[in-house]
Amino acid sequence: MKPLAEREIRGSFINLSKGESQRLSLPRDFDERPWDDLDFLGWREPGALDRAYLVAERDGGLVGVALRVAAGASRGFTATGICSLCQSARSGGDVALLTARRTGEAGRQGNSVGQHMCVDLACSLLLRGTKVAATDPDFYETLTLEEKIARMNASLDAFLARVRK
Repeated sequence: MKPLAEREIRGSFINLSKGESQRLSLPRDFDERPWDDLDFLGWREPGALDRAYLVAERDGGLVGVALRVAAGASRGFTATGICSLCQSARSGGDVALLTARRTGEAGRQGNSVGQHMCVDLACSLLLRGTKVAATDPDFYETLTLEEKIARMNASLDAFLARVRK
């Protein structure tokens, strides 16, 4: 992913108003993000951990989505979950249901869609081995990194399409 400017990020959100996108906080380590290793930018709102954001390059532009993190995520749960994006097995509540308000009339009526994802949205780093997750020792994939990235992007595309419906 190419490094993004704050203005680009704030203007990319499809399920936030302009005012909401101006009030969101960028990640504290924004300037130190490993852009070359990212397939999308994802972060939790500092100080409001029930909110998260995801920005991806799609169709020559940026698509940003505001997410809500299910209550209880990262609060001591011991069950292992599998992220629907990167397929990483993570324990301790590090995978949770993240929901996004839908766009258009459906969103105005309060409709949302959800998917189980890594709550830190570090999927790109997990795929590349830059970040390590607690995994089941019997869980091993033979896919190449390129195939894993393609699978993750297909899952993300499907989620973004559901947000737009």
